Amino acid sequence: MKKLVLPALLSAVLAACSSTGPEATSGAAVTDRSGAGVATVTANTPSGSGIAALTDPNNILSKRNVFFDFDSYVIKADAKPLVEAHGRFLAQNPQMKMLVQGNADERGSREYNLALGQKRADAVKQALLLLGAKEAQIESVSLGEEKPRCTESSEACFAQNRRGDMLYSGEF
Repeated sequence: MKKLVLPALLSAVLAACSSTGPEATSGAAVTDRSGAGVATVTANTPSGSGIAALTDPNNILSKRNVFFDFDSYVIKADAKPLVEAHGRFLAQNPQMKMLVQGNADERGSREYNLALGQKRADAVKQALLLLGAKEAQIESVSLGEEKPRCTESSEACFAQNRRGDMLYSGEF
């Protein structure tokens, strides 16, 4: 079932992003098959251009982490505006390169966490590609549980470690 959710969700995002007229800045309905029904995602057009937009703390592009639920590689609804903004930025700046690092918490075997981290990185990469980025711009790798953000054994800490980090050239 999980294998069908991401492709269906990304197909809906791709269909919502295609247009023949001027680019609209209003939200698009995206089917969320995680049980919540239909979620509306509104992503403002990223302001600024180039490296300045990536480092401006008031710009959505300065945020680089997509967090995941336990044992999941489905991009959550609250992360969709962030992924959309980065996808549009990459599409508008074809010279930019990105590395997506997939991470997992410490629960599970090393092999399982490496595989899950790769699926998370690939999910972010696929979403960015559907939003206009080019294959040559994005590389996805798994770090598994090797790069924890938090080392406590609590659910709040585990949640910080279940993520995909988006890094631009010069940051990795």
